[in-house]
Amino acid sequence: MEHVNYTSISQLGADGNSSANAAMILCCECGVAIQPNPANMCVTCLRNHVDITENIPKQAVLHFCRNCERYLQPPNEWVQASLESRELLAVCLKKLKGLKEVKLVDAGFIWTEQHSKRIKVKLTVHGEISGGTVLQQVFIVEFTVQNQMCTDCHRTEAKDFWRCLVQVRQRAENKKTFYYLEQLILKYKAHENTLGIKPEHGGLDFYYVSENHARRMVDFLQTMVPAKVTTSKRLISHDIHSNNYNYKYSWSVEIAPVSKDSAVCISKKLRQQLGNISPVCLVNRVSSNIHLIDPLTGQIAELTTQVYFRAPFEAICNPKQLVEYVVMDIDVIHEKDRKCYPGQGMLSNKHALCDVWVVRTSELGINDNPIHTRSHLGHLLKVGDSVMGYNTGEANINDPEFDKLPSHLIPDVILVRKHYDRQTRLSQRLWKIKHLADEKTDERSKYDYHEFLDDIEENPDIRGHINIYRDSKKPLPIEVQPSAGDVPQITLAEMLEDMTLDCADDEMGDLSEQPDANELPEPQL
Repeated sequence: MEHVNYTSISQLGADGNSSANAAMILCCECGVAIQPNPANMCVTCLRNHVDITENIPKQAVLHFCRNCERYLQPPNEWVQASLESRELLAVCLKKLKGLKEVKLVDAGFIWTEQHSKRIKVKLTVHGEISGGTVLQQVFIVEFTVQNQMCTDCHRTEAKDFWRCLVQVRQRAENKKTFYYLEQLILKYKAHENTLGIKPEHGGLDFYYVSENHARRMVDFLQTMVPAKVTTSKRLISHDIHSNNYNYKYSWSVEIAPVSKDSAVCISKKLRQQLGNISPVCLVNRVSSNIHLIDPLTGQIAELTTQVYFRAPFEAICNPKQLVEYVVMDIDVIHEKDRKCYPGQGMLSNKHALCDVWVVRTSELGINDNPIHTRSHLGHLLKVGDSVMGYNTGEANINDPEFDKLPSHLIPDVILVRKHYDRQTRLSQRLWKIKHLADEKTDERSKYDYHEFLDDIEENPDIRGHINIYRDSKKPLPIEVQPSAGDVPQITLAEMLEDMTLDCADDEMGDLSEQPDANELPEPQL
């Protein structure tokens, strides 16, 4: 039964003084002695004759979309609101039309079972009746939650629901830059407004309803990685009477085809712009710009997106072509002993130059003639370490700029990174990362992916932009054992706890409720 509470608020006379000292009178209905009031009735008789909430509905309906978990706010706006929140209370109050005739004093929720589809709101209102008497009444309004699909989810269920498409591609053998971009999207939740994500050969397709959301995604991609954007639109329909056009927009985002640890050959004109750096360099890092390092001198250079796409170049060697070597001898070149190098650019403070003699691991014990080269890894290497490098003498390099170089500018071996045992790293890896979509991986993609995971462990700067989660499938070691060969590891303090709703760990990121990729239409660009 509805709970109603009437309280008569004492009236003030014309002079502003309280009427508490006035003479008592009899109620005109029941004859009970009361203080004088304009209605000349007691509270009980007023309850029987007057109802200030008669124009306020005591039952109402709330429309709820189960797909996106939003409530309909009149007239046609869908808002996100949790149970017993201020946002949901505002939606409930807007459903009650008669509240404008009274003064709302208080409103709050009454607890109901979560799955009952019932929401009860307790309201306290003030209302004025004839003669200036003000009554206070407390009553309960019960809302019934009904399921109704919102407009956006309706378009999602339709065949041609999307209006904007963002195609992200990196057409390169080494896709570590693409994997890094994927983690940036997850870290900063740039995919929140997507309708669906479909994996394609060489990248991903993002589908949107609003053009503004698609442009925001394109701006985010251009901010994070060097990319070239191409835009196109296709006319779907045209209303000749109202002169309205319906277009589908497409953005093609082409990521620069270079990644970390790739070897590149720079043209003579570009070398002069970068401080006369050596023609053969390594990609040290890829962020919004491309960071290069000369392995022979330690000189570093930074390439902006505009400069790169004005004179683009591709990698001459990729991590798939790395060869394992063993360090036989090493001589670190100190800063005071470093001779003047021909470049005018900055030198790296994180690397140390060294003269190193290496032998290929497969020829260890057979070939007694080590290969001499100069490297920027003097701060990491010592005698007996394994190191990965490019053998330029035996590599099949098809690049016109590389063919123009004289032989004395081409080192026999370009050392790239220190090598750690892969099985040891996998056994000590207690973490994981999430993905935007489930892609079909081949052997080459698996190799690039494991190389990317190695970069995360070796570079703390990269870990700052990536959400790393604790892998619940791997138990924690009982005793902390020293890692063999000082293998870099990620501490538990840097890991996040993964929140899963079920026991299955599909590692699909935050898009488990996205439409099936097979149901998405074929993009046209």
